[in-house]
Amino acid sequence: MNSDWDQRLGVWWIAEDHPDAPAIVASPTGALTYGELAGRAHQLVHLFRSRGLQPGDSIAAMVPNSVAIVELSLACHEAGWYFIPLNTYLTAAETAAILAHSGAAVLVVHERFADLVDEIRRGGATGQALCFAIGSIDGVESLDELRNQQPTTGPADRQPGGLFTYTSGTTGAPKGVRRPIPAGEPSAIAHASSLFGRAFDFTPFDGPHLVSTGMYHGGSHSFYMGALQVGHALVIMERFDPEETLRLIDAHRVTSAYMVPTQFHRLLQLPADVKDRYDISSLKAVVHSAAPCPRHVKEQMLAWWGPVIYETYGGMEGAATIAKPKRWLEKPGTVGRAVKGVTVAILDAEGNDVAPNTTGSIYMATTDGFSYHRDEHGTRQAHRGRLFTLGDIGYLDEDGYLFILDRAKDMIITGGVNVYPQEVEGIVLSHSAVFDAGVIGVPDADWGEQVKAVVQLKDGVSPTPELAAEIIEHCRASLAAYKCPRSVDFRDALPRTEAGKLYKRLLRDEYWAASGRKL
Repeated sequence: MNSDWDQRLGVWWIAEDHPDAPAIVASPTGALTYGELAGRAHQLVHLFRSRGLQPGDSIAAMVPNSVAIVELSLACHEAGWYFIPLNTYLTAAETAAILAHSGAAVLVVHERFADLVDEIRRGGATGQALCFAIGSIDGVESLDELRNQQPTTGPADRQPGGLFTYTSGTTGAPKGVRRPIPAGEPSAIAHASSLFGRAFDFTPFDGPHLVSTGMYHGGSHSFYMGALQVGHALVIMERFDPEETLRLIDAHRVTSAYMVPTQFHRLLQLPADVKDRYDISSLKAVVHSAAPCPRHVKEQMLAWWGPVIYETYGGMEGAATIAKPKRWLEKPGTVGRAVKGVTVAILDAEGNDVAPNTTGSIYMATTDGFSYHRDEHGTRQAHRGRLFTLGDIGYLDEDGYLFILDRAKDMIITGGVNVYPQEVEGIVLSHSAVFDAGVIGVPDADWGEQVKAVVQLKDGVSPTPELAAEIIEHCRASLAAYKCPRSVDFRDALPRTEAGKLYKRLLRDEYWAASGRKL
């Protein structure tokens, strides 16, 4: 198959030109060709249109990793609808709040979440949304049965749609990000979007692409849909498992993947004989984002997998930077330079640009901008003119490469000095007994805040006061004393999202509430 960039790409044109090309190599629900995948998406458009959906409406989906998420996204992107992939760890109350806030016209729910949808429906929180079930849920129409009654031919009056995501809410209430829908014909837009793959050295039809993170996550969605647009078939994992990840890379000769740093950390914990059991030499581009990656973790992964690991920084509000592997090795710790069409700036508290290598708030500007849905105040707070911030602190070096120190809300101020937890966490995680760690500021009568490490130990390691002291001394060997934890608490597990972000707000709230003080 011709593999250069001059041919027609994008899911829709690939389905026309190469209908028998694999689109889904493996998944919890089987394999599909591009022709079959496009046909199933067309059926959804016909179905939802028959139920009255209009351009600009939104479809929400509470669905585990499966082909269904891909099909729903494709349907939205050719019918002018917004697609809302819901975090599968949400409670009924959280789901209901998003449905109300977004005004979703349709809710698709997998039978695995039958209890959740029952609770939502009993409370009347589905509003005007039409409900459809994947599988069997009492009192809910079957999506598969209804879809199978529809033709697989392309719908008339096709128009582009968009992604509508809600932030993880690790530092506050989730915010809805609904980016402007581009103008144009859906097939041509899909073809144009395939060009993103050049930035990560994707080669057309040179897949497959491994999907190992939660498919509801915005970063994951961007990459598995982007991979499909360049002809990379998908290998979809129902859930992440370190050894199974290696097995699938080996078995399917995976060339591209999207991961988060927590997965790297879990992979590195595997015994040497397990790591050596599988051939990962097919990998060409593994992209990570969503959460900070400790420097020692990235270095170990590059040493193991080779110079195939790319890093991106940004959010659903806008992509900002890319760090290619060789450039990261030249500038360890960077998240890269601004991508084409994006401006990155470091501003002080008054909104002024600062000099290179000077710490400040990270701001960026994209060509199409963004706003938080039904949140004018939050949108204004995030912006300074065209520039907006995701709430991170960092600096640009003299060559324009961005380095992130931490989130502004996570910064610890002890004795009037700033401590960036991300830096401390990287050192704590490098201790041989530590499986996971979070560093937070807790109340201190003399210093305002003191640095505390909350640690999950590896299996078979027992928490002791001696080990806590050892972890603190381990930090003192690499960090200034004021940055080091004054105390270490041990937990069975830390609260993280599937994207690897630590719910520091939950940890902080617990300690501050116990002290009787407020943040």
